[in-house]
Amino acid sequence: MQLHIHRQNHATFSSLQRVRGLTEIEFLVKESEVLTGNAGRVFVISGADHLAYRVRWHPAIIEVERLDADGAVLDTQHLLPGDFATHSVVEALMAGQLYTAPVHTKH
Repeated sequence: MQLHIHRQNHATFSSLQRVRGLTEIEFLVKESEVLTGNAGRVFVISGADHLAYRVRWHPAIIEVERLDADGAVLDTQHLLPGDFATHSVVEALMAGQLYTAPVHTKH
């Protein structure tokens, strides 16, 4: 899934859904993987930079990839669940600034 974060206009960004809880992140990641067959889900932190992260949920770790405006991976972190709770993705969630695109399937 490519999100052209820095090139999005306001109308495109408003089509994203707000993430409301930590358990919702795990659900949204797994939902996306089941419905699309692709690993992980992209989340966007609203703000001046519209930072994008792809989150992949594994049984023992959470993989978080920082993405550039074209969806290329800039950095990857492998975090224990306790460490993920202090990541900027979760900080944005707690501030009401975490969003993701609805899942679209080709059925």
